[in-house]
Amino acid sequence: MVDVKGPVAPERMKGVSKMASYSASGTVSVRPYVTVDNVSARPSDSNWTARQILVVATCFILNMLDGMDVLILSYIAPALSSDWQVSPESLGVVFSAGLAGMAAGGLLIAPLADRFGRRKLILASLIMMAVAMFASGIATSIPELIASRFVVGIGIGTVLASMAALTAEYAPEKHRTFAVGFLQAGYPVGATITGFVVASHVTTHGWQAMLLGAAFLCAAAIPLVWLLLPESIAFLLSRQPKGALQKANKLLASIGQPQLDTLPPLAQREARNAGVRGLLSEGRAPSTILLWLAITFSFMTLYFVISWIPKLAVEAGLPAKDAIYAGAIYNIGAFIGTSSIGLVAMRFDLRRLILVYMALAAAALTIFGSVAMPLAATLGTAFLIGVFVQGGFNGCYPLAASLYPPEARGTGIGWAMGVGRIGAVIGPMLGGFLLAAKVSLPVIFGIFAVPVVLAGLCASLIRLPKAA
Repeated sequence: MVDVKGPVAPERMKGVSKMASYSASGTVSVRPYVTVDNVSARPSDSNWTARQILVVATCFILNMLDGMDVLILSYIAPALSSDWQVSPESLGVVFSAGLAGMAAGGLLIAPLADRFGRRKLILASLIMMAVAMFASGIATSIPELIASRFVVGIGIGTVLASMAALTAEYAPEKHRTFAVGFLQAGYPVGATITGFVVASHVTTHGWQAMLLGAAFLCAAAIPLVWLLLPESIAFLLSRQPKGALQKANKLLASIGQPQLDTLPPLAQREARNAGVRGLLSEGRAPSTILLWLAITFSFMTLYFVISWIPKLAVEAGLPAKDAIYAGAIYNIGAFIGTSSIGLVAMRFDLRRLILVYMALAAAALTIFGSVAMPLAATLGTAFLIGVFVQGGFNGCYPLAASLYPPEARGTGIGWAMGVGRIGAVIGPMLGGFLLAAKVSLPVIFGIFAVPVVLAGLCASLIRLPKAA
């Protein structure tokens, strides 16, 4: 057991000195960016335990559902447009409604995880997503669809930020960047599977059935999360709800950490870092602004692509069914890109990698929009767009997790993704207006190649806190 009262005696540091550095005042600084008085709030070695694997796997599955819930609308867009005679401008508003909801979830709801707990917020958001997705499936008008998609977006935005923070906390330090990146790979996996299912069944069963099926899967995940997903240890130690010591000790034991005799005192540093104030304190303000800009620019192009790529593939000359497959293949590339950037970042600077990925994304976008290609080459270019656009963007999640301490991490990721949704709202709407105005594809893709380059530049300029 680890006593958290008073200075830490040298002889009591044995066995844990490799995981933390100790100051004369008894503060333990857990590498790289987590500080809790006299106790590590997260694992810091390179070994995975069953609990850690289970947390990451559960969050991966939840992110698959997020990918399904977001991308299903782009897959059913051709059928929806034909059935209801929806104009590109109106369809762009429907796309943007979900993204606006994600912004609201990230900005307003996700920060509550630092106050009430990540597990509770994820469960509440999952219930919200299931109910709103069901409402989408029975909607009878565009306003109803817009309203239900907005609520779905609130749930998704909240879950995305909370899962990333939880995964960053539970993953071993050496593999944290990989774990958060791998978590994000669940999003394109869910989107890819959804694309193939919709392509095979939307003609037979209708687009409403696709939405109702998604609602059922969200509902089925609720008991899974209830049983398997633990609460944040950092939350238990910093907020200290009823039974916090017993719960924290049980979780600490499950990830191979020493247990506590008593809860640590509520640190003034944690109070200073809590909430939005923590995003701008201790010299983090410039990096926070750069992170927000990087994600805003990334979202602008990302959601233009994932919302419109099936329809744009039709504009490029593909049959409707092959166009849906183009969207699915894009998401296969997105999975490869998201997984690869997390692995490569274990050896190279993540910020520089994001810049490289974004520069290659701009090149792939330009080629897709301006070069006439056969089917195989068109699908291959869509794959590369997925690798570099989604891979570069998803590098921003572990980047955000590394920038903020645990007491501000949920708020930090939530606000970064929430502010960034400004770009996510602008992207699909701008794409709809450009298509309605009959702007040529080379010009459209040239316009959307610019934000990804700016995103890479902003990410490369972010300064991360030094490891203790």
